[in-house]
Amino acid sequence: MLIDTFGRVATDLRVSVTDRCNLRCTYCMPEEGLQWLAKPDLLTDDEIVRLITLAVDRLGIDEVRFTGGEPLLRPGLTGIVARVAQLGNRPRMSLTTNGIGLERTAEALRDAGLDRVNVSLDTLRPDVFQAMTRRKRHADVLRGLAAAHTAGLTPVKINAVLMPGRNDDEAPDLLAWAMEHDYELRFIEQMPLDAQHGWHRDGMITAGAILTSLRTRFTLTPEGEEQRGAAPAERWIVDGGPHRVGVIASVTRPFCHACDRTRLTADGQIRTCLFATEETDLRAALRSGTPDDELARIWERAMWGKKAGSGLDDPSFLQPDRPMSAIGG
Repeated sequence: MLIDTFGRVATDLRVSVTDRCNLRCTYCMPEEGLQWLAKPDLLTDDEIVRLITLAVDRLGIDEVRFTGGEPLLRPGLTGIVARVAQLGNRPRMSLTTNGIGLERTAEALRDAGLDRVNVSLDTLRPDVFQAMTRRKRHADVLRGLAAAHTAGLTPVKINAVLMPGRNDDEAPDLLAWAMEHDYELRFIEQMPLDAQHGWHRDGMITAGAILTSLRTRFTLTPEGEEQRGAAPAERWIVDGGPHRVGVIASVTRPFCHACDRTRLTADGQIRTCLFATEETDLRAALRSGTPDDELARIWERAMWGKKAGSGLDDPSFLQPDRPMSAIGG
């Protein structure tokens, strides 16, 4: 069991399968100059499956989320999903993606055993998308969303980040569009995840501002803490239902007290928190022939030392010089 000194138990494993991405979102990474991980530094497919199996069979993990970078860039992703789906204690499996490539992979991922997807989409306007991602791929994302829905990878969830002067006027339009297409929309407060340190707290669109904007067009009824559980998103029922909208307010309404996540980076490091400044190396132990019992103890010790909070409540907080793409969302 992955328990910490505050009594929190990790049951949700986030696995970054690659540090690479085919977008360059302004709030995530610089346009150029990032040094990607060398292939020998990345966990192999077999190593990823072994560590997930260990987490599921011995450490109480019952949900696995594949992330990146952009996980669809990992050539062996479908095979990894299929192998994890064969585990006796099969975990629920989801994928966080930018949606590029999802049109051609959605059915294969479903057949392999993937349960659902989260797709990042910040705007309905192609020109704004290009400005925010530095790529002209808006139509590809829309087709990927439709393919995921058709394949039954539901509920299809959309993650949207609002940026001042870019798309901060789009919250009601995004929600209306998501409901029309039977997607579940979740707004995420911009967080200090960029290696270039471009994040400023006073320029962030807060959860309060997002909700105020949504209420100009919709009636929002809180779903309640009992329904939320350990989920990062607070959810509201829209116009009496059945649609919901969520807000992940990591900065202004932190939810660290209920966190149930542990993270495995693309190069085999354990992270107790997305914003942790320390990592525990599982890859070296794995490749030195360490047996599963000891790997499990290393993981347990790492999680036992998890801090009470993310540190985002400190106005001076800055993410260390490690790109978000290497860590996983």
